[in-house]
Amino acid sequence: MDNADVLKGIKVMIIDDSNTIRKSAEIFLRSSGCEVFLAEDGFEAMSKIVDNQPDIIFIDIVMPRLDGYQACMLIKKNPVYQSIPVIMLSSKDGLFDKAKGRIAGADDYLTKPFTAEGLLSIIRKYAL
Repeated sequence: MDNADVLKGIKVMIIDDSNTIRKSAEIFLRSSGCEVFLAEDGFEAMSKIVDNQPDIIFIDIVMPRLDGYQACMLIKKNPVYQSIPVIMLSSKDGLFDKAKGRIAGADDYLTKPFTAEGLLSIIRKYAL
């Protein structure tokens, strides 16, 4: 990939309870030069956000314990992390989900299954 240098060193966090989604995102992103941090749910994500200070966060809406909306609100309420772009991931491309994501403070929305290009274009838009 010729654009690997552009995204080199960008720290991306993927929060999703699906191992398949986490792994495929990790493969796309690592091959583009990104540093990738993975979490299975919002609770696990919170400590990893503190430890790793990601440049952008992708978060699944439907997860056990702490869903994507709740986790997004926690991130956006914290003055230290509120400037980090949060992108909601959902298998539904519904207006209701997008609106609810905006209310929670999400910066954007990506429908699953996503492509490598879809993922990378959002990273270029928000993290560069």
